[in-house]
Amino acid sequence: MKYMTGNEIREKFLKFFEEKQHLMLPSASLIPQDDPTLLIIGAGMAPFKPFFTGKMKPPSPRITTCQKCVRTGDIENVGRTARHHTFFEMLGDFSFGDYFKKEIIPWSWEFLTKVCELPVDKLWITIHTEDDEAYEIWTKDVGVDPSRIIRMEENFWEIGSGPCGPCSEIHIDLGEERGCGKPDCAVGCDCDRFLELWNLVFTQYNQHEDGTYTPLKNKNIDTGAGLERLASVLQEKPSNFETDLMFPIIEYAAKIAGIEYGADEKSKVSLKVIADHARSMTFMIGDGILPSNEGRGYVLRRILRRAVRHGRLIGINQMFLAGAVDIVIEMFGHVYTNLAEKREYIQKVIEMEETSFLRTLKQGSELLNEEIAKLKESNGTVLDGATAFKLNDTFGFPWELTAEILEENGMTMDKAGFDAALEVQRKMARDARDDKAGRPVIYNTNGIVVADLKVDEAATAGKIVKMYPAHDAQPIENAGDGTEVAVICDVTAFHAEGGGQLGDIGTITAPTGVIEVSVTKKLPDGATIMIGNVIEGVVNVGEEVTFSVQNARKNDIARNHTATHLLHAALKQVLGSHVNQAGSYVGPDRLRFDFSHFSQVTEAELKEVEAIVNEEILAAKNVVIEELPIEEAKQRGATALFGEKYGDVVRVVTVPGFSMEFCGGSHVSNTAQIGMFKITTEASTGAGVRRIEAVTGHGAVEHVNATEAMVKGLAVELKCRVNDVPARLEALQAELKATQKKAEELAAQIAKAQVSNVADQVRDLKGVPAIVQKVEADSIDALRNLGDQMRDKVGGVVVLAAVMDGGKISILTMATKDAIAKGAHAGNIVKAVAKVCGGGGGGRPDMAQTGGKDVSKLDEALESAWGTIEAMIK
Repeated sequence: MKYMTGNEIREKFLKFFEEKQHLMLPSASLIPQDDPTLLIIGAGMAPFKPFFTGKMKPPSPRITTCQKCVRTGDIENVGRTARHHTFFEMLGDFSFGDYFKKEIIPWSWEFLTKVCELPVDKLWITIHTEDDEAYEIWTKDVGVDPSRIIRMEENFWEIGSGPCGPCSEIHIDLGEERGCGKPDCAVGCDCDRFLELWNLVFTQYNQHEDGTYTPLKNKNIDTGAGLERLASVLQEKPSNFETDLMFPIIEYAAKIAGIEYGADEKSKVSLKVIADHARSMTFMIGDGILPSNEGRGYVLRRILRRAVRHGRLIGINQMFLAGAVDIVIEMFGHVYTNLAEKREYIQKVIEMEETSFLRTLKQGSELLNEEIAKLKESNGTVLDGATAFKLNDTFGFPWELTAEILEENGMTMDKAGFDAALEVQRKMARDARDDKAGRPVIYNTNGIVVADLKVDEAATAGKIVKMYPAHDAQPIENAGDGTEVAVICDVTAFHAEGGGQLGDIGTITAPTGVIEVSVTKKLPDGATIMIGNVIEGVVNVGEEVTFSVQNARKNDIARNHTATHLLHAALKQVLGSHVNQAGSYVGPDRLRFDFSHFSQVTEAELKEVEAIVNEEILAAKNVVIEELPIEEAKQRGATALFGEKYGDVVRVVTVPGFSMEFCGGSHVSNTAQIGMFKITTEASTGAGVRRIEAVTGHGAVEHVNATEAMVKGLAVELKCRVNDVPARLEALQAELKATQKKAEELAAQIAKAQVSNVADQVRDLKGVPAIVQKVEADSIDALRNLGDQMRDKVGGVVVLAAVMDGGKISILTMATKDAIAKGAHAGNIVKAVAKVCGGGGGGRPDMAQTGGKDVSKLDEALESAWGTIEAMIK
C-alpha cells in the first residue's frame, strides 16, 4: 500500500483520468444550478443530471471531478461511526454515451492496485445478481478471483423513473480486528471490517412510469469514490477522522478544550463532530450559503449550532469556530481558492451566528429552567414533547441538550411527542418541496450545436432552430395563435436574464405569425431561449424571423446594471474590502443590491456612497467591455462574483479607474447615460447581509418628482411655503411635546388621587395584603406606573384593570417577594382573571400583564381575583 496525503490522492485521481482523455472540471458550487429538486449538491453526478438524461450536450463525453458534497440525512451518526460525514469530497469519472463497463472496470482496478498499490488479496467486488457482463469483465479481463465477487440484489441504482442501472462496488477488507467477530461477517456487514471504496454505476436502462425497463440508446458511466475513505486506507488510520483531511481540526479543538483526543468516548465523538461540521460550514459559506431558518440556510445553521453544542460538552465555553475555520482554510484553500479569498467574510458570518446562538442558548436555558420548576411544583418527571420541540424550533435549543439537563434533574423528555411535532413540521416542508409550480423546464437541446448559436444584440433577423411548448421539454415543429412557446434561434438579438438582470422582451415575427416574448433565459448548456405567446398566425421551426427588442426598457436596465457596478465599488471604498455581492435584481424600474456587511449602513455612509456614484456618472467615463482569458482578468484585478462559475475566457466590464468586474450583462457605453443615481432604501436581509435599493435615469426622475409632490402636499396641509416645511414641522413637534407633557402630568395627578384612596379597599388574605381595582389609565405605561405606586403603598398583591381606547381591556398583576414566598404568582393570577373576560396569557411570578375582550365581564373577572389570590396563599 502506498502512503499518500489527501491532496496527493485527489491530484493523482484527476490526473489518472485526465490522461484517459477526460475533461478535468473544478468542483461545482454546493448550491445547485437550475435544479430546484436539490437543496444542496450531495453527489458527484448531481451537477451533470441534464447530461445523463440526454437533454443537454456535455462539454466533453468524458469528465472527471472532485466534487464537494454535503449530506445531513445521517447527521446524528457523525462522530459515532468511522465513515459518516456531513461534508465530503467525491472523486468521480463520468461517461456520457462514450465508454462503458469494458473500460471503467479495468481502469478502476488499475487506479486502486497500481496507483494506490492496494493489496489485491484484500479487495472484494460486488455486482448485481443478473449482471453477467460485469462478472465476465471482472473475472476474464481484470483477472479477479471469482470467489471474491459477490452478487447482490441491492446493487442496482435508481431514483424513480428515468435512467438507471446495475452497479459494481469495490470493497477492502480492513482485517478481522476491525470486524464484529460474528462467524458470518462478510461484505455487506454493518461493522467496520469491509469498507466500500468505489461505486461504479452503469446507467444502461430507462425505467418507465409503469415500472418496466428498456435499454438506453446511449449508456452512461457514473462513478464515485470517497476521498476521505481512500485516505483512511492509504494512511492506515482507524477512521476518516484521523486522516490529514480532518485530524488537524480535531487537534485544534482538543487544545482549546484542554483535553486529549481518545481520553474518553464522549469527548472523542464531540471532537469528531466539531471537525466534520467545521469543514461543512466553511465550504457552505464559501459558496454563498448564509444561516437562516429555511432551506440551505437552515442546514448550515443546524450544523453550526451542533458544533457549538459539542464544544460546550467538552468544556469550550468561549467562541472557537472562527479558529477552526482558519485550520480548514489552511488545509483546503490552495485547492478551493475561494475559501482563502473569502476567509474574513466566512469567519465574520460564523462569529455572528455563534454569538447569536450563545445568546439563544441562554434564553433556552432560562425557559427550560422555568419548565423544570413547573414540573417539580406538580410532581411531574416528564417534559412534554411539544414544549421540547418549541425549545428546539423557536430557540434553536438542541433536544439532546434538553434531555441532558432534564436527566440532571431526575427527569426525562417525551421523545415520542417531540418526534411527532418534528414530523408535522417535516411533512409541511416536504409538501412545500413537492409543489412543482415554478420549476424550470430542462429543454431537450439534442441535435443543436450550442457553440454555433450566436447572440448578437445588433442582429435584426435569424432562424428558429428549435421550438417547445413553454412547459414541456420535448420539441415541436409548429405552434398556433394562443400557444405559449419557447424558441431557440441560430442568431438572436435578445439578451438572456442572468446575474440578477432581467432578460429582454419584445417580438419575434415569422412569415405567418408573431411571438410576443416575455422572458429570455440562458439554458445550463449556454443556449439562449425566448419564451412567449404566439399572438397571431402560425410559427414554424426552420423559418426566417425578424426581431424587435423593447429598447427603451433595455436601456433602463443597462443604466441600472452599470450603476450596480458603481455601487459595488463605492461600497467597498466606503465600508471596506469585505463587501461582496450576495445577490441582485436589475430591472428597468430599479436596482437591488445585496452585499456582505455586518452592521447597518449609517445615513452618512449612504450619502457618501451616493455622492461617489454620482461623481462617476458626472465624470462621463466610457465603459469598456472586453473578453479576456480568466487569469489575465484576475491579474488585472477584476472582481468575480460569489459562487459563480466561469470559463477560460470571461467578459469584463470596466469603468476606468473605478470598477472592473466579470459580467455578461447589459451596460451603458458611457456613465453619463445613467443620468442620476438615488438610494431609496437600506435594510438587513439576514445575518451579515444588507440590501440597498436605488433608482437611476427615468426611475430617478420619477422618484424626485414623487418626493417633490409629497413635499408640496405637506406645504399645503401645513399652510406654509415649501421651504418652510421643516421649520413648521419642528414647531408642531414642540407643540405636541408640550401637550403630551401636560397630559402626563394630569395622568400622574389622577394616579396619585387613585392611590391615595386605596387604604379602605385593601383586604387581608391569610396575612397577605391585596387590592383588586378597576382604574383609569390611558396607556399601558400609565397602568404600570399606577401599579408600581400601589404595590409600594399596599405591598402584597395588586390587581388592576383599565379599559383603553377602543374598548380594549388591559389587566396588570404585581406581587412582592413576601407574597410570592407565601404562594402568590402574578402570572397565574392574571391568567385566571383574564379568562373570565375573554382573555388569556400569563407571566412571571412578580409581574404579569395581559388583555381581555369582554368589557361586560370585567367586574366579574376582578371579583374572581380575590378568590384566586386567597386559594394560592399557603
